[in-house]
Amino acid sequence: MALKSEAVGSEICASLGLDKYENGVSGTPRVLLILSSVLERTISKNEKLLKVSKKKDAVTIFHGMKAPILSIQQYVERIFKYCKCSPSCFVVAYIYIEKFLQRTDAYLTALNVHRILITSIMVAAKFMDDECHENAYYAKVGGISTAELNSLELNFLFNLDFRLFVTPEVFGKYCLQLEKEGLRNRINLLD
Repeated sequence: MALKSEAVGSEICASLGLDKYENGVSGTPRVLLILSSVLERTISKNEKLLKVSKKKDAVTIFHGMKAPILSIQQYVERIFKYCKCSPSCFVVAYIYIEKFLQRTDAYLTALNVHRILITSIMVAAKFMDDECHENAYYAKVGGISTAELNSLELNFLFNLDFRLFVTPEVFGKYCLQLEKEGLRNRINLLD
């Protein structure tokens, strides 16, 4: 994918695992571990803020009644394993999530993160990868119905104004940000 090589140096690509996993290497790309950690810390911060400030989170169709049993890392690894998305899709999905949250004034919480993740990763895969699955497959992997995922996708796309293109510069900026987070929190490969 040209986006990676244009935007990010080869050392950062290698460190995040953006290249080797597309060539059949097994295991979890470091970028997934870092992204999971970033999202978990964001949720912890947001839930404390909402509790202390007595603010109300903007309830969206992405909110569930209760938080799923799977941790964010388990969920992200599940999506990677079964959907075979490129590691770069997870970076692009993170960019989409940030845009979505800015436009909706919603906070990322334990009640909405899983639905936002499966939707953003699916949209990123459709836009970025040469091959992707049908919505029914992503829904099954994500643990929701196809009808619900279709609604989530439509809502997500409208909130992004269908603007899915990510410039190489923005992609590179997010890769650098994730790499810094990984170094700061000493997130290494598990295998």
